[in-house]
Amino acid sequence: MDNLFANHAVRQYEHKLLFSSVVDLMGVVVCKIQPSVCAAYQALEDTLPVKLSAVYQKLDGIEPTVTASLVEHSAARLGSIVLALGGQMPPLLPGLRVRICDGNHFKATDHRLAVLRETKAGPLPGQALVVLDPSLMLATHMIPCEDAHAQERSLFSSVLALVEPNDCWINDRNFCTVGFLSGVRARDGFFVIRQHANFPIASCGPLRPRGRCSTGAVFEQRVTFLGEDGKTIQIRRIVIRLDKPSEDGDGEIAILTNVSARHATAARIADLYLERWTGVPRLFPGGIL
Repeated sequence: MDNLFANHAVRQYEHKLLFSSVVDLMGVVVCKIQPSVCAAYQALEDTLPVKLSAVYQKLDGIEPTVTASLVEHSAARLGSIVLALGGQMPPLLPGLRVRICDGNHFKATDHRLAVLRETKAGPLPGQALVVLDPSLMLATHMIPCEDAHAQERSLFSSVLALVEPNDCWINDRNFCTVGFLSGVRARDGFFVIRQHANFPIASCGPLRPRGRCSTGAVFEQRVTFLGEDGKTIQIRRIVIRLDKPSEDGDGEIAILTNVSARHATAARIADLYLERWTGVPRLFPGGIL
């Protein structure tokens, strides 16, 4: 932990309080052994050479690059353990490595300093994009952003840098841009992304029934859009007519994908997207977990 800090910290330094000690303390809080940083500090006070105020200052000063590196380091160490024990899940899409990416956004009503709770423009905690490897059930990457008001799209270049050949990225509609879809394809990757209302479809083929998924009737059609180089790109558009409206009141959801029918049926693609976070264990063949 301390070597990781030394390799990635830019401004912050270790004097009396080691980064590894902070990780140990926060681990107790994250695992809910202690309810708060203060309670964890009181339980470990004899092993820490500084006051509580210094702990908070250390936490406040940890840089995003250090946090992101800690996530990658932990995933690499834990991933090797999962593989050594044979604990990985079967592939969601045989032949492709699935990656699920999503972000968090804090609202004005989320917990903040009391003096800022009524101010919509007040400062919020930072946001992050998180990448999940469903075969290992581990968060492998975290792309941090200290500005909670920033658009997720400002972080897309960092996500595209992680795309490798035969990756299949499952994302929500915020990722549905010509630049992102073209970027994934340019890296020989695949995508399963909900269509954004503003995404420019150039042409559409007939909508054909494709059975049912877990939440409604499934239809499919071929559509095209113009890539960043102006060339026409053909992909699949999968439509789910929901049995019950979504939380946002939508009765229909459309998903864009360049995954071939050989790799996944339209119904399989629909289930992959609709249950990408809450239903990941149920998506594995044979009902694993």
